[in-house]
Amino acid sequence: NTIHFLFFVCYRALIFPLLIREGKPTPFFTFVLALLFCAFNGYLQGRSLTTYATYPPGWLGGSRFITGFLGWLVGMAINIRSDHILRNLRKPGETGYKIPRGGMFEYVSGANFFGEILEWFGFALACCTIESFAFALCTLFILSSRARQHHK
Repeated sequence: NTIHFLFFVCYRALIFPLLIREGKPTPFFTFVLALLFCAFNGYLQGRSLTTYATYPPGWLGGSRFITGFLGWLVGMAINIRSDHILRNLRKPGETGYKIPRGGMFEYVSGANFFGEILEWFGFALACCTIESFAFALCTLFILSSRARQHHK
């Protein structure tokens, strides 16, 4: 479970920013708040999984873990594919709004947000901790609000 969390954090913090071509500058204060949130959440998730969470023998082969892991994996794939589609919407120098097509964008206008929400609910199911469920709920509330804004 900790490996899943670390993989996503590495993707989102290290790989994803390097793949973005041109984008809007992020205000420094927003950057600092996001950094603090990620550091606190990473500590909370890691501490919860390594210190407090206890699992019965065979947990990794149980239906909750497998279903959660598959949800996390599918969500991660949707998220990465959707990010790829969004990064390639415009050709260099092009401006203006474009509607993304392909992948889950054919079914939901905020496919990247949907993928991340699915990811963290899968993670919460696989971990079965209060901390992972709290993070999944926070993700749902924050990203569903952003998705609604983007849809409009």
